[in-house]
Amino acid sequence: MRNCLAAAWAALMLLMMAELAGAQEVTLKGITSFAEKTFYSRAFERFIEKVNEDGKGLIRINYIGGPKAMPPFEVGKALAGGVVDIANVTGAFYTNVMPEADAWKLTERPMAELRKNGGFDYMAKLYDQKMNAVFLARHVDDNPFHLYLTKRIRGPDLTGLKLRITPVYREFFQALGATVVQTAPGEVYTALERGVVDGYGWPITGIFDLGWHEKTKFRVDPGFYSAEVSILINKASLAKLNEAQRKVILDAAAWIEAQAAETAKENEADIAKQKAAGIEVIEFKGAEGEAFRAKAYEVGWAAIIRLSPEHGPKLKEYFSKGR
Repeated sequence: MRNCLAAAWAALMLLMMAELAGAQEVTLKGITSFAEKTFYSRAFERFIEKVNEDGKGLIRINYIGGPKAMPPFEVGKALAGGVVDIANVTGAFYTNVMPEADAWKLTERPMAELRKNGGFDYMAKLYDQKMNAVFLARHVDDNPFHLYLTKRIRGPDLTGLKLRITPVYREFFQALGATVVQTAPGEVYTALERGVVDGYGWPITGIFDLGWHEKTKFRVDPGFYSAEVSILINKASLAKLNEAQRKVILDAAAWIEAQAAETAKENEADIAKQKAAGIEVIEFKGAEGEAFRAKAYEVGWAAIIRLSPEHGPKLKEYFSKGR
C-alpha cells in the first residue's frame, strides 16, 4: 500500500511540475532593423508593449534594440538561425536569405486582399521553407519611396549621380544611369555631409527621425513602390509556445497590422514637414511621370523574376494590378 501511495504521489508531483513549467512565462528575444523609436520601429515597439501587457505571466518580449545591437542586413539570418526569436524588418534587408521577399515592395494590393487572394499563403510557404519563419504582420503599407537629392535634375536621367541605395531600388536607379552605393541607414548622414553621395532613396516618411532633412534639398515626385516593414517570428520559437501564449502573439499581430492604414496620415504629415523644411519638389508630370513609375515596376519585377524564375511570375500575378 505504501509503495502504491508513494508512486501515486510521485506521479501527481510530476504532473503538477509539468503543468507549472507549461504555465511559466516564456521570454522571446526581439530586435528591429531600424533605429529605435523612429517611424519604422514605433509600431513594433507598440506591438511589444501589447504582448508584454496582455501576456503578463505567460509571455514577454525582451527588446534588445536596433542596428547598434545587430547590423540590419544580418537580421534575416539571425532570425532564420534562431539567434533572435522575433524581428521587425523589411524584405530588402534579407534578400540574401530569401530573394522573393523583395517582391513586397511591388505590392499594389492591400494586405487584407493578399490574405484572401492567395498571395499571402504563397509567401507564407516560402518563409517556412527558406527562412524557418512565420510572417506575422505587415505594419507599414501604402508608403511610397522617393528619390531625395542634394542637387537639381531636369528629368529622369540619373547619369553622373552617386546614390545611396538598399536592394529595394538598386536596379531602378541603375537603369536610370546612376552609380549606386549600398550603406546602412546610420551611415547616410555622413555620406551626404561629405559629398560621398548626391542623394538617396527612402520612403516619404522617416527622414526627420534620421536627420537627413538637414542635408536634403530636393524630393523627386512621383513616388514609386511601397515601403514594407513587417514582424516575423522564428518558426521553432512560435511552435514551442502553448495555445494561450500563441494567442497573445497572433492577436497582437492582427491588431498592429490593422493599424497600417494610419500610414497615410504619417505620409501627409511628413510631406508638410518637408515643405516647411525647405525641401523643394522636382515633379515629373504627365507622360514623363507615368513612364518614370512604369520603369520602376518593369525593372523591379524583372529583377524578382531573374532571381526567382520559379516563384517570381506567380508573385507578380498575386501582387500586381497590371499596367
